[in-house]
Amino acid sequence: MTRSAPVAPARLPVVHVHHVNVRLGDAQVLDDVSFDLDAGHFLAIVGPNGAGKSTLVKVALGLLRPDSGHAALFGREPGHFPERIGYVPQLKTFDRSFPATAVELVVTGLRRRWPARVTASEREMADDALRQVGAAVLADRGLSRLSGGELQRAYLARALVRRPQLVLLDEPATGVDYLAEHDLYDLLETYQRDTGATVAMVTHDLAAARYHASRVLVLNRRIHGFGLPDDVLCEACLQEAYGHVGHAHVPHTHRAAQAGTAG
Repeated sequence: MTRSAPVAPARLPVVHVHHVNVRLGDAQVLDDVSFDLDAGHFLAIVGPNGAGKSTLVKVALGLLRPDSGHAALFGREPGHFPERIGYVPQLKTFDRSFPATAVELVVTGLRRRWPARVTASEREMADDALRQVGAAVLADRGLSRLSGGELQRAYLARALVRRPQLVLLDEPATGVDYLAEHDLYDLLETYQRDTGATVAMVTHDLAAARYHASRVLVLNRRIHGFGLPDDVLCEACLQEAYGHVGHAHVPHTHRAAQAGTAG
């Protein structure tokens, strides 16, 4: 009698969202949203303003509890593995006049609070993270002296300082110029290639979604498409999600992609 080979356990998705519904006041922000994102993918979440994209990220992180449904990261409820997750928020809520340096901002990614004193080991890790995002020269510069692009690099270093397995970014290109935006995408792709990490990014840039992501989720309260960029960034999905015409050439030109993000 031959014994069959053991069956390997199924690999859990890094991000699991199951029938999530969120109401904020009288508005239905997320409507029965479900998807799984497997390890190693670069996901772009696109949709018009008010589509629920940032809300979805907050649910995944455990910052917002859904009215129904649930989310899981690495097979556990959000917040269970903070060391595995790096997060770049859309809104930078600190006071820019706060007397702190870029390296101290990065260290908050290790401590989850502002440091009174940076230890030698923390300094080494923070310097390495800043070097990784091409911002080593910013280490001792005050936050008030950083441009929008420089501040975004510091926040990215903060998100990467623990070498996370999942990086979540909410509109990471906000406030940066065109060249800095594409440098940012290149940095994320390099980090993903070097570490095998999973990346999920909210963006209005449909061209970035097409050329940098391996999976795209089109959202406007509910999911209008999820899959390969070529399949999802099509006229039918985008017109349904954005509610107006003008996307016919989005898959092919950056200019059309920019037009499609209006509204």
